[in-house]
Amino acid sequence: MGAPVSSAKSLELEKNWHHFGELVRRYPNPKRSRTQVEPKDPAMLQFTGGTTGIPKAAILTHANIVAATFQAALWGSATMHLTPPEKRNVMAVLPYFHIYGNIVVMNWSIFQCATQIQVPRFNVDEMVELLDKFEQITFFPTVPTLITALINHPKAEELRLDKKLMMLNSGGAPMPMELIEHVKDMGIYFSEGYGLSESTSLGISNPILGLKKVGSIGIPFPDNDVRLVDVENGTVDVPDGEPGEIIMKGPLIMQGYWNNPEETKGQLRDGWLHTGDIAIRDEDGYIFIVDRKKDMIIAGGFNIYPRDIDEVLFQHPKVAEAVSMGVKDEYRGETVKAYIVLKPGQHCTEEEIINFCKEKLVAYKVPKLIEFRDSIPKSAVGKILRKILREEEETKIKEKQKTK
Repeated sequence: MGAPVSSAKSLELEKNWHHFGELVRRYPNPKRSRTQVEPKDPAMLQFTGGTTGIPKAAILTHANIVAATFQAALWGSATMHLTPPEKRNVMAVLPYFHIYGNIVVMNWSIFQCATQIQVPRFNVDEMVELLDKFEQITFFPTVPTLITALINHPKAEELRLDKKLMMLNSGGAPMPMELIEHVKDMGIYFSEGYGLSESTSLGISNPILGLKKVGSIGIPFPDNDVRLVDVENGTVDVPDGEPGEIIMKGPLIMQGYWNNPEETKGQLRDGWLHTGDIAIRDEDGYIFIVDRKKDMIIAGGFNIYPRDIDEVLFQHPKVAEAVSMGVKDEYRGETVKAYIVLKPGQHCTEEEIINFCKEKLVAYKVPKLIEFRDSIPKSAVGKILRKILREEEETKIKEKQKTK
C-alpha cells in the first residue's frame, strides 16, 4: 500500500483503497484448501537478471523465502525497534520482480509492519520531490547508480539527506569506494550487502551495529556458510588476503534451476553455490568483492580485475559513471577499454583520463581505449550490463571485417 503524502491526499486515496476485511466479509465461508505445503516445496521461480547470459529460473522454496525474510528483518532489528510500527516506512523503488525488491523491500516491510512508499519508476527529479514530502524515510534499499544520481542532484544538499534517510542500503552491484566515502561525508547511515537470485537475495552483509568496513560487503548472515576457493577448480580454500571465488551453503540457497540440470550441476556442487564472484577475506573475516570471474580481463598474460580500474575512474572529479571491460586485441589478446559518462557541463579528453589512471594504476591496468557516452546500459534495477557493451564491441568488429 502506498504511503499518503499529505492529509488531503490521504482522504483522496482512501476512496480507492481495497481493504482485506471487505474481502473476508464478502466470502464468510471459503472452502479451505486441503493442499499440504511443505517448507521444501517450491514457492517461486525467480529469474536471474541475465547479465551474463540467458536468464535462468532459480527454484526458491517456502523455507528459502521465510529464512530470507527473517534474516533481512532481524539483521537490523536493533535499530528498527527504535521506530514504532506506525512510523516505519520503506522507499520501494526496487521492482518486486527482482529478488532484492521482493525480499528486502516487500517482505521486509510486511514483517516490520512498515508502510511501502511505492515508486513505479526511478526518475531522480521525481524522487527528490517525493523525498521532500516526508519527514524521514526509515529504510531505503537501492543500488549504486540510483545513489549516484540522488546525491549528485542539485537539490541534494537542500534536502538534508542525512536527516531525511535513517538507513540507506546498497546492493545489486558493488558500490565504488569513492561513492561510499561521499555518502559517509554527507552523514548518511549506510550499509552494503551481497546476495544473488540463487541465494534468495541475501548472503553477506555489513552489521547494522558494530564493526563496518568501507568497501566491504561484510560478514555472512547467520547459518550461511561462506568459503573462498581457488578460481581454477573451485575446491581449495584460499588463505586470507588472496582472491578466491565465493561459494555459499545454507538455508538461503536455491534448489536448482527450473528444467535446467546442466546449469544446476555447474552452479551447485555438494550443496555449495558457486557464485562466480571473486573476493578476498581480511583477518577479521570481512569480505571484499574483487570482481566477477567472467569479467576478468587477461591482457598480455596479466589477470586484471575491472573493479580496480573502475574505482580509479570514479575518483576523477569530472566522471559521473564509469565501467571498464576487456576488448579483443590482436597483440595483447585483450586490452582495457573504459566507458565514461561525464558530469553535466564537464568536458574531458581521452588523454586526460588515461594520464589520470597512469598516476594511480600499474601500467598494464591503465585503459588503452576510452569511449565517452551519454549513458551506460543498465538492468531494471540499475546494474551495469557489460553484456550489452560486449555485444556492441562484437558488432563493431564484424562491421570492420565487412569493410576490409
